[in-house]
Amino acid sequence: MSKDSNSDRDLNIDNAKRGVWLVKVPKYISSRWEKAAAMSEVGRLKITKGPGGKPEILFDLSDDLLTKKEPKSSGSKDKGKKEAEKSKEPDIPKEHRFTISDISNQHLAVFSHVKDEKASGVLSIEGNVVQKGECRPMMGDNQYMKLKMKSIVDARQPTRLVQKLDKAVVNYKPIAAHKADIEFEQKRKSEGKKSREDKDKVMDTLFAAFEKHQYYNIKDLERITRQPIPYLKEILKEICVYNAKNPHKNMWELKPEYRHYNSDKS
Repeated sequence: MSKDSNSDRDLNIDNAKRGVWLVKVPKYISSRWEKAAAMSEVGRLKITKGPGGKPEILFDLSDDLLTKKEPKSSGSKDKGKKEAEKSKEPDIPKEHRFTISDISNQHLAVFSHVKDEKASGVLSIEGNVVQKGECRPMMGDNQYMKLKMKSIVDARQPTRLVQKLDKAVVNYKPIAAHKADIEFEQKRKSEGKKSREDKDKVMDTLFAAFEKHQYYNIKDLERITRQPIPYLKEILKEICVYNAKNPHKNMWELKPEYRHYNSDKS
């Protein structure tokens, strides 16, 4: 590869002759490795000759990765104890065995692609796979059985729980009829048929109403705008969306381009 070139088509083969192992490890090991400090020891391999001259590969995890250290408690003792129990992770098995697979009919390699600030990078080959295997805990390991039991119990926990409330929760508050509304109803009955207002004035009244609530039925909008329903529907079709399905069936709301609700104060 040319040193001056730096395109995605280039391949760095400086480490092509390096032999690497491709090993599948359990999830509880990979999660601890991700949290381990940089350049720290994560485990040790021990390779011996087993029965029939076959190599026997044992792997022992580092003691620092076996037990998750509890964080220092801050504040009260009870609060610190609860935080420690919540963040505490279960112990994991220390001893493991590598099960080797035959890769004589395969040619595997490890590649890396590190991008720079300009979102461009060089594809590099980090080595050829000379050994492929799987990391498994030792048979009958008590710590592994406890770990699997905990995962089964956690998986059976329901995602939703029933909670007991001390008082009823009101999702909405009824709005009392104002004096102006009562006067309008009386005036409407006495005058009879409604007269059309200017379109811009009606739209301003609708926008002000939708600032208070997101959904309205046609009866409420008729009461607020004091306009005939056919004329009111013509304006609503321009700025609003009619919900024909639950949970807000038969309700009107503003189109997305007109929605500018006031944020609720905390």
